[in-house]
Formats: sequence, C-alpha cells, structure tokens
Amino acid sequence: MAMSDTLKAISDPVRRQILELLRKGSQPAGEIAQHFDLKQATVSYHLKLLKQAGLITERKEKNFIYYDLNASVFEEVLTWIYSLGLGGEQNEQK
Repeated sequence: MAMSDTLKAISDPVRRQILELLRKGSQPAGEIAQHFDLKQATVSYHLKLLKQAGLITERKEKNFIYYDLNASVFEEVLTWIYSLGLGGEQNEQK
C-alpha cells in the first residue's frame, strides 16, 4: 500500500461516505450503491479505488460481492500521522 494512494482515496467525499457505511459492517455493492444518487458504474469505480488503496477488501458469496473495511491500513495511516508529531507528547511540548 502506498500512502499516496490511501490519501488520494480518502480525499473524495463519496469514498469517505462508503467507508462510513462499511464501518457499520460488511455490505454488498448493490446496498452501498443505494445510498448514493450515482450510477452503479460510478460507485463501482469508487469501490475499485478504495480496494486498490487497500482500504477495503472484497469477498464473493454466491452472486454477491461483499465489501469490508481493512482496519490495518487505517492503523498505518494513524501511525504515520502520529509520527509527524500531530499527537501525543510532541504536541504537548509546544
């Protein structure tokens, strides 16, 4: 996972909304699409970018593709942000 891919993926408001939906649990692509006034192809594109960035995973069950959050990538991003001194002791010393 490249940090630039992750940051680019979460820069889009639709993709952030998709991540919020998946925070509540696994969902098939069709259910995710119902939350947006977008074409199915557009939602699929957003899901593809989130998957390429490693932010979500997919699994196939019968005729459906379910999407889930990949928490480990979020942990990596938070660790990186923390290393910049944007939290913790370094901020308290300023």
